[in-house]
Amino acid sequence: MNTTIETSVVWVSPDVMSGAAVFAGTRVPVQSLLDYLAASHTLDDFLIDFPTVSREQAVGLLHELSHSFDIALKK
Repeated sequence: MNTTIETSVVWVSPDVMSGAAVFAGTRVPVQSLLDYLAASHTLDDFLIDFPTVSREQAVGLLHELSHSFDIALKK
């Protein structure tokens, strides 16, 4: 399936990073932020290491994930 999905935060395309979800306008996988946070690094650490990702994108992703989690719990 060759589907491209784009939001203001996340972009998924089979032509970019083998279809992994990346921050829109970058080649930085969303999973990288989750891995950083899981390893007890800060959001600032992530933003320093991945300067093409804006703070607004990273916080937006976390907000979207939080909202999705809340919806899933209510089902």
